Amino acid sequence: MPTRILPAGADPDAVRSLTTLLSQLPDAEPQPPVTDSTQLVDTLARLAAESVEELPEVVVVHERIGPVPALELIREVALRFPAAGVVLVTSDASPGLFAAAMDSGARGLVGLPLSYEELAGRVQAVAQWSAGVRRHLGHGAETPAGPGGTVVTVSGAKGGVGATLTAVQLALAAQASGRATALVDLDLQSGDVASYLDVQFRRSVADLAAITDISPRVLADAVFRHDTGLALLLAPAEGERGEEVTERAARQLVGALRSRYEAVVVDCGAQLSGAGAAAVETADTALLVTTPDVIAVRAAKRTVRMWDRLQIRKAEETAVVVNRHTRGTEIQPALVQRITGTALARTAVPAAYKELQGVVDAGRLHELDGRSTVRQALWALAAELGLAEEGQQPSHRGTGRVAVGFRRRKE
Repeated sequence: MPTRILPAGADPDAVRSLTTLLSQLPDAEPQPPVTDSTQLVDTLARLAAESVEELPEVVVVHERIGPVPALELIREVALRFPAAGVVLVTSDASPGLFAAAMDSGARGLVGLPLSYEELAGRVQAVAQWSAGVRRHLGHGAETPAGPGGTVVTVSGAKGGVGATLTAVQLALAAQASGRATALVDLDLQSGDVASYLDVQFRRSVADLAAITDISPRVLADAVFRHDTGLALLLAPAEGERGEEVTERAARQLVGALRSRYEAVVVDCGAQLSGAGAAAVETADTALLVTTPDVIAVRAAKRTVRMWDRLQIRKAEETAVVVNRHTRGTEIQPALVQRITGTALARTAVPAAYKELQGVVDAGRLHELDGRSTVRQALWALAAELGLAEEGQQPSHRGTGRVAVGFRRRKE
């Protein structure tokens, strides 16, 4: 059977040279090259959604790839697609870089300028390793067929539009559906998840920032287990510590959570940080919450354009959610969609602050009455995103669990 090889790199000349050499390898079947990190991850995710057997045996990553640096990209690919072996092509073949590449999950390293013999030997070895992994997975009761749990990020067009409320209720709906759910607060300087859920905590996301290999045990030590069953990873109490959470740390954290939890909801706040950008870029679904007023909708449009300029997320890959919606307002959801150029969530959240005021002031958002129209809308949104079942009804009190299955929406 031919070895499928997916080359990835941003330099057209370098990728062309690499692809030409790969095509000369015996029993090799080079795939059309991908030119950036987003395209690589999206391609692998699409193939993995069909079957793990559809993944290429070998992924060859050139050091000149972006916008995500090569080693961080390798770490993400290794975490999300463990049946595909990654080879790094680099001009720096020093022992230090070799060790860093192996720590990131690479299965081999090939130096520049390219050598046919070195490339052939490394690709063959990685292909054999990949085949062994797939045979091993085939002996299990169930072969993984996707990139792990579902990651949904929730960002605000501006402060005060209800992003944290949305994130908390989406996570509660996912947890109530019977799936292990993590709620992460990446609003690093002004996160309010702990306040909304009446939590006193010692560890935060900042405590994981300097750890290069987040094991399940390390992750479990940092997570706060809420009474509802949610696993909470909270923003630091000291806002200045948010600077410790770099883009690299956020990618590693999201990857670790994705591999351990079936649903991961990330509150990114309204201010773009490197960590929040990394989470939005790697998420399965990126929500942008706005209210139906001119200032907020303009802010949403600015955010969408900024994400596009920075190659974080394309407008059509972003879903806008309208919060505090009323039928009488001049700005309706369809108009918001036209202005921002994004996708639009079918569910709009009604304006009913009186339903929320008591539980918000008490810091008990998880006890919001199940008859609340706000909660019903947000749980319907969770179903729309594949975090809960269609038609799932919340209990009248917030801590009740609903014994229904979790369903991922296939793109």
